[in-house]
Amino acid sequence: MITSDIKSKLIEIVGAENFDDSKAGRLVYSYDATPQFQSMPDGVISPRTTKEISEIVKICNEYKIPIVPRGSGTNLCAGTCPTEGGLVILFKHMNHILEIDEENLTVTVQPGVITLDMINEVEARGLFYPPDPSSMKISTIGGNINENSGGLRGLKYGVTRDYVIALEIVLANGDIIRTGGKLAKDVAGYDLTRLFVGSEGTLGIITEATLKLIPMPETKKTILALYQDLEAAARSVSKMIASKIIPTTLEFLDQPTLQVVEDFAKIGLPTNVQAVLLIEQDGPSEVVERDIKRISEVCAAEHAISVQVAESEEQAMALRTARRSALSALARLKPTTILEDATVPRSEIAKMVRAINEIAKKYQVNICTFGHAGDGNLHPTCLTDSRNHDEIERVEKAFAEIFEKAIELGGTITGEHGVGVMKAPYLELKLGKEGIAAMKAIKTALDPNNIMNPGKVFAKESRKRVVVTR
Repeated sequence: MITSDIKSKLIEIVGAENFDDSKAGRLVYSYDATPQFQSMPDGVISPRTTKEISEIVKICNEYKIPIVPRGSGTNLCAGTCPTEGGLVILFKHMNHILEIDEENLTVTVQPGVITLDMINEVEARGLFYPPDPSSMKISTIGGNINENSGGLRGLKYGVTRDYVIALEIVLANGDIIRTGGKLAKDVAGYDLTRLFVGSEGTLGIITEATLKLIPMPETKKTILALYQDLEAAARSVSKMIASKIIPTTLEFLDQPTLQVVEDFAKIGLPTNVQAVLLIEQDGPSEVVERDIKRISEVCAAEHAISVQVAESEEQAMALRTARRSALSALARLKPTTILEDATVPRSEIAKMVRAINEIAKKYQVNICTFGHAGDGNLHPTCLTDSRNHDEIERVEKAFAEIFEKAIELGGTITGEHGVGVMKAPYLELKLGKEGIAAMKAIKTALDPNNIMNPGKVFAKESRKRVVVTR
């Protein structure tokens, strides 16, 4: 609860124009991109500097006011839904690229920088930041770091975690610490940088990040492989990797997803096949040519009915854009779209795809599947209506079985979406009681008053969430 006295102290730090506790202002930040979750914060604040954030946190820690750091709210695990009220912190003023260091191949940014804006800036200098979440047009770097976001290029280049080399963080008591640096090697103590990446704002507030860059690849080519057999497509993925070919991108879309994406993007995608693989390779031209030839041979050997190489960068870009639009396209069909995130070892892709289809049939729900097949990260997506309580109950049971199957196959409950509130009931499936206890010990040590994004990761409530008014 933010009393008038606390409100005055907060306004003294940021100015009246940067604090909002009106009902309309709070409502905007009462939800994120996760369906069925909404809860009103007590206030919304927009600091301008790390020092201001430190002062805000000290007040919140003293009065035990929950803090929810928020980027663009594109996460799909209810990670920025203020489920316990408190103060939502926005970074609209802290949205600057501070430095592009071409000698050390790094970029230093504030958390509110839009991902694609930063990518465009570094690419203008012939440099490359590989992580490319589908939400990159609107997601922020701070949000990407908190969720350890992945993307289409994760197979070859890794995820956000692999490019964060230094952080500035405000801890729960208001202390400001710096981790890492512009270094190729650093083993001075615990790796705090990696601890905070993917911590979903539960351990501290990231106020600055230094990210690793690499040289821009010389060239790239894109292939679209068509299949009338889902499992043949999945086998192609495993065989490609076993043949020691690591494409930049190796994406999978099933027929229901294809139909919806083509209706949305209208770029001539085939809709009369059971599945497609979208494959891209980059690097030196001779390597790309060799790998594209070998990839085509693998797809043909696994009974692809067509293997087409994009004739131009414009055509390749259209294919990539269509894949990135899958969620938006699917979301048009039903009032509620639940996009999930089950990941298995690459060798188990075929079994996981088969299991998803069987589970959907068992519970009589409509599930479309697409995702980053090259790294085993599938996105089973259910089109439903939250007002249909019977169907939603069946959807919940179906996803619970999907997560259990992923774990059984050596996988995990989330590869890139995070835990938040959405996946919290399933976290013990992956970590066990002992793993949960170890994580809680870290949380308690760094945030003894539990003010940093409370109710996330360790939440035990149902994934369904009613609207809370304050």
